[in-house]
Amino acid sequence: MLKNLFLTKNQKLVRKWEGEHEQIVVLAHKVIGEYTKNNHKKAKKHLKELNSVAVDHLMNEDITFYKMLRDQKRLTPMAETQIKEFVKSFKGTKTALMNFLATYTKEEMPLDETFFNTFNEIVEILGQRIEYEEKNLYSLLYRRR
Repeated sequence: MLKNLFLTKNQKLVRKWEGEHEQIVVLAHKVIGEYTKNNHKKAKKHLKELNSVAVDHLMNEDITFYKMLRDQKRLTPMAETQIKEFVKSFKGTKTALMNFLATYTKEEMPLDETFFNTFNEIVEILGQRIEYEEKNLYSLLYRRR
């Protein structure tokens, strides 16, 4: 706990984001688990929780990256390139995820086979994006002073 006092703002942010990634993964597995047990009510509950965590996470990342890109003097060229590439390449996936969650968190929207197949595809893509973020972007931000 004491070592957290000496972390930079970016290091604290990276730890927060990694914690949110963990929450996203856990909630995604809960959705899948409940759906496969045919408990669509609990699956929907976890999907709504996932929606809340994911939307907050994505918006916070977007705002932070936008601010970083505007602060050119504190951003290394490598970090700037990585952030721009990430934002550009993730835009379509992020939009698809947000639309998917907005659709399937509605009370009247059933969690059917189409939902389940698409959700599994999205979870796989998100897993890859999380791994990319943590290995590339977050390591740059964590080291930054």
